[in-house]
Order: sequence, then C-alpha cells, then structure tokens
Amino acid sequence: QVRLVESGGGLVQPGGSLRLSCTASGSIFSRYVLGWYRQAPGKQRLLVATITTGGTTNYADFVQGRFIISKDNAKNTMYLQMNSLKPEDTAIYYCSARPPLTSNTAWGQGTQVTVSS
Repeated sequence: QVRLVESGGGLVQPGGSLRLSCTASGSIFSRYVLGWYRQAPGKQRLLVATITTGGTTNYADFVQGRFIISKDNAKNTMYLQMNSLKPEDTAIYYCSARPPLTSNTAWGQGTQVTVSS
C-alpha cells in the first residue's frame, strides 16, 4: 500500500511563497500519475495540479502561472511551489498518486496552508 506524507504548510502573508513536499513510501513516482488537491472549509476538494509519469504538467486555472508542480523520482518526492499566494489559496493541501488508467488513488494526510496578513 502506498503511503504519502505531505509537509511544508504554514502561515504566509499575501504575496508570499511556500513549497509543499510529498514523500512516498516506495519508488512509485516514476510509474504513477501524481497530483495536488486542496480543500477549503465547507467546500469540496479541488484539483490544483497534476504531473504525469513523463513529466507533463497541468494546472487549474486559479493557480496557473503562480504554482509549479514538480517531482524528483530518485528522492520519491513531489513538490508544489506556490508563489504570489492569495487569501483564497487558504486550504488543506493533499497530494495524491495513482497508477495510470486507474482510479485507485492514494492520498496523503494533508497539510494546512493559511494565507493571511
């Protein structure tokens, strides 16, 4: 069973930056489709960004140009660089991993990001 652990959340002022990390229990990042999601209080979980096994990235419109998803297969770690943060980016951020062409998704426990002055 895949185990994912996020880190790097915290409190940041509007306009600031944070980098989230997601580490897997095994060497899966070269074989799995990876993603970051977020869930604000009282709202549904939303897709933020994905990265395929080949490194192709996709972003939600609301983070396009501000966030960057990346991975280091050798370190079994995925990242989400978040720049120009806004108060509306406040949420719990979750990383995910699934084999291609399946819906068998593993989730991390989430890390809180709060953007506030």
